[in-house]
Amino acid sequence: MKTTADIRQSFLDFFHSKGHQIVESSSLVPDNDPTLLFTNAGMNQFKDVFLGADKRNYTRATTAQRCVRAGGKHNDLENVGYTARHHTFFEMLGNFSFGDYFKQDAITFGWEFLTSPKWLGLPKEKLWVTVYQTDDEAYDIWHKQVGIPADRIIRIGDNKGAPYASDNFWQMGDTGPCGPCTEIFYDHGDHIWGGPPGSPEEDGDRYIEIWNIVFMQYNRFSDGTMEKLPKPSVDTGMGLERITAVMQHVNSNYEIDIFQTLIKKVSELTGEKDLNNKSLRVIADHIRSCAYLIADGVIPSNEGRGYVLRRIIRRAVRHGNLLGAKEAFFYKLVPTLIEVMDSAGKNVKEKQADVEKLLRLEEEQFARTLERGLVLLDEALVNVKDNTLSGEVAFKLYDTYGFPLDLTADVCRERNIKIDEVGFEREMEAQRQRAQSASQFGLDYSNVIRVDGTTKFEGYTESESLAKITALFCDGKSVDSIALGQEAVVILDNTPFYGESGGQVGDKGTLSGQQFIFDVKDTQKYGQVFGHIGVLTEGELKVGQSVNAVVDIERRQKISSNHSATHLLHAALRQVLGEHVAQKGSLVADNVLRFDFVQPEAITKSQLIEIEHLVNKHIRANHLVQTEIMPIDEAKKRGAMALFGEKYGDMVRVLTMSDFSVELCGGIHVKRTGDIGLFKIISESAISAGIRRVEAITGEAAIDWLHQQQQLLNQSAELLKTDNHSIVDKIRQLQEKSKKAEKELQQLQQKLALQAGSVLVKSAVRINGVSVILQQLDGIDSKALRVMVDDLKNQLGSGIVAFASVVDSKVNLIVGVTSDLTNRIKAGEIVNIMAQEVGGKGGGRPDMAMAGGSQPENVAKSLSSCSKWLQEKLI
Repeated sequence: MKTTADIRQSFLDFFHSKGHQIVESSSLVPDNDPTLLFTNAGMNQFKDVFLGADKRNYTRATTAQRCVRAGGKHNDLENVGYTARHHTFFEMLGNFSFGDYFKQDAITFGWEFLTSPKWLGLPKEKLWVTVYQTDDEAYDIWHKQVGIPADRIIRIGDNKGAPYASDNFWQMGDTGPCGPCTEIFYDHGDHIWGGPPGSPEEDGDRYIEIWNIVFMQYNRFSDGTMEKLPKPSVDTGMGLERITAVMQHVNSNYEIDIFQTLIKKVSELTGEKDLNNKSLRVIADHIRSCAYLIADGVIPSNEGRGYVLRRIIRRAVRHGNLLGAKEAFFYKLVPTLIEVMDSAGKNVKEKQADVEKLLRLEEEQFARTLERGLVLLDEALVNVKDNTLSGEVAFKLYDTYGFPLDLTADVCRERNIKIDEVGFEREMEAQRQRAQSASQFGLDYSNVIRVDGTTKFEGYTESESLAKITALFCDGKSVDSIALGQEAVVILDNTPFYGESGGQVGDKGTLSGQQFIFDVKDTQKYGQVFGHIGVLTEGELKVGQSVNAVVDIERRQKISSNHSATHLLHAALRQVLGEHVAQKGSLVADNVLRFDFVQPEAITKSQLIEIEHLVNKHIRANHLVQTEIMPIDEAKKRGAMALFGEKYGDMVRVLTMSDFSVELCGGIHVKRTGDIGLFKIISESAISAGIRRVEAITGEAAIDWLHQQQQLLNQSAELLKTDNHSIVDKIRQLQEKSKKAEKELQQLQQKLALQAGSVLVKSAVRINGVSVILQQLDGIDSKALRVMVDDLKNQLGSGIVAFASVVDSKVNLIVGVTSDLTNRIKAGEIVNIMAQEVGGKGGGRPDMAMAGGSQPENVAKSLSSCSKWLQEKLI
C-alpha cells in the first residue's frame, strides 16, 4: 500500500521528470498578499508570476502546498470532522505552466500520472472528466486523444446564476486571471450512493473529484470584460488526502494512514476507545492546522489570523473535553504529527518546542474559562424557548468567556438546538465592523501597475546615477508625459532609489534634467520595476528622457543605521529571551525603527537593559557589515534567518555582522556597525496576544533623546529643590506625605459620615412599608460611602439605602439592602436603574452594589427614577 508520503513524493518526482522545478511549499501566511487570510491553494505563491509582476528562472513548477481553509471566505470549519473530506488543513499537489505548455500537455500529464502502472496505476474505466460547456478543445483532447468515451465526459455550463459562474470556470477573484477548467473524478463504485457531476445525485460520495486543471487564458476586469492573456498558463491541483483515500481503497479521508495514526494517538491521550467518534476526527484534523500555523508565525489572539487559530485550538480542546480529557493533551500530538507528515513535517519539527509551548499555554488558558462557560451554557440551554438559543446568550459566551460561535454551535448541535445567528450578528456588529476594516482582503488587479522589463537597482553602492524614463503613470494609467504640478509614478531603467520592502521605507530625492525637476516623495516596487512616486515641480517630463537620479543621502544614512540596528536588535532579543523570538513585522524609517516579534511573556526591565547593552556592545565592536549572494540552501545551512514579509528566490543576499547576526536581507545597511553610533530603546509594549513591539532610535536621534531626558531631569530637580542624584529620594518623601494626608482625610470623611448617619436616618421615607434613604452626597469617596451604607443599614434594621456622589465630575452610586429584603429586591437591580440615567453600569452582591457614571448633571434624575421604580417594585 502506498503511504501518503509515498504519493506526495511520487507526484513531485513525476513532474520533475517532465521538466518541472520542484518548489517548496510556501508559508500558510501569504507573502505581501492583502487578498488572502491564509494560503488556500497551490497557486497562491505564484500569483504574481501569473499576473506578470514576477519572473522566475523556470517556466514549469510543481509543489506540495500546505493550505488552510478555516476563516473568511474559504471556511470549512463547521463541517470538519462531520464529513468525509472537509479539513482545516490539507496539502494540494500542483503543477504549473507559466506561458509554457497548455491544454494538450496539462491533460496528458495528469492522465499519465493517474493511470500509468509506473506511477499511480488507477483503472482508466474508473475515471470521469468534466469540461467547461464551450471548451471544445479540452473535450476533443480527452475524447479523441486520451480516448475517454463520450459518456464519461460531462460538459458543465454556467450553473451558478451568472456568466462564467460555473463549477468548471475558475477565477482568482472578482478580477484577475481566470479561465475554463477540466476536472477528473474517481468512481468509488455503485455500492456507494451518488451520481456523476452535473446530475441530481452529484453530492453523493460515489464520484469524487481528485484533480482540477485550470486553463488561465483570460484577465477579467471589474466591468466584467475578458481580455485574452498574452501567455496562457496552467494551474492544476490535486488534494493529497483525497487521492490517498483512493489509493488506499477507503472512502473517507479520515481513514487514510496519516489520520488513522493521529486518531489512535488522540484515543490514547483521551481514553476514548471508539475510533469512529467524530471528536477524534476533529482533533486529528485540527492539530495539523494549529501546529503548521504556529510554525509559520501565527500566534493565538483575538483578531485576524490569530483569532482563527484560537478558534481552531479551542474547538479541538472542547472536543477533547467531550472525550473526557482531564488535563492538557492537545500539544502532546505534535511529535506524532511530525512523524506522520514525513518530509512535509520538517517545518514543524524545526519549531517543535515553540509549537508545543504555545499550544499548551493556549489550552491551559482556555481550560480556565471553559468550565465556567459550559456551566452558563448548560443553564441557558435548559431554559431555551422554541428550541433556539438566543443571540444575546451566544454573544455573551463569546464576549465574556471567549466562546466562538461555532464552539457554542457544536454544543447546541449535540442537543438538537438551533442558535439565533441573526441576534448574535446584531450583538456582534461593532466587533465585526472593526474586523472587516482591519482585514481588507480585496484587490482589483486591473488597477495594479504592470510594466514589462526591469529596473536595475544600483543603490547598494550608489546614491546618484544617470537613468532613462521607461514609463510614466498618472492615476494608475500609463501616459506619455506629465506637466508641471502633476503627481505621477516614474519608472526608470536603472535607479539608486531603494523601493520599500522588508520593512525599510522607500527612498526620497530628486529626478532632474534640462529644465525639469521631479520631487520623489516615495519609492515602491511594482514587480520587477521601481516606481518613483512624487510631483513635477519644474518643467515637463516625457517617456524616453534622461534623468539624474539623486537620493536624499542624509535621510538614507539614518535609515541605514536604523536597519542595521534592527538586525542587531533581533539577534539580541533571541540571545536574551530565547530562540522562540521570531520577527512578526518591522518598520525602518529615518526617525525610528520598530520591531514586532513573538514573545508570550512580558519583558522585564532588566532584560530590556541587557538587550540594549548587547546591541551597543556590538555597535562599539565596529563589525564589518558583509553581504554575499548565495543559493538559499547554502544560506540556510549557515543559519541565516529570513525576515518577515520578504520573498526569496533561489539566490539570496545574506547580511552578516560578525557571527552575532546572520540574516537574509535585501535592504541597505551601514558599512560597519560603529556607523550606527548609539542605540536607544524608547518603548516596549504588547500589541496583541503573544506579540510585543520594541521602538528604538539610533545615532543623532538617540543623542538628542538623551539630552532631552537630561533636561527633564534637571527641571524636575529644580522643582523639587534638590540635585539630580536625590530626585528619587525626594519623590519617595513626597509620596509618603501624600499617603499620610490621604489616610487622614479618609479617616476624617468616615468620621463625618458616621456622624451624619443619625441625621440621614431621620430623612428616611416609607415606600409601601419599606424604609428608604435616597440622598446625593457630593465630595465623598466610595470607601466612605460604603461605611455610611453599612452603618445606616444597621440603624434602620430593615430598609434600603441609596446614595449618589459626584467627585471630580464623576458619579459614584452605591445601594445597600438589608438581608431581610434581598429575597424581594436586589441591590444590583436598584443601582443599575440609577446608573442608566448617568451613563454608567454596575453590579455587586444582593445586599450591596456599586456603579459609576459620567453624567453628573443627571444625578437628581437618577435618584428620582430610583424612587419611582421602588414604588412600582415594592408592592
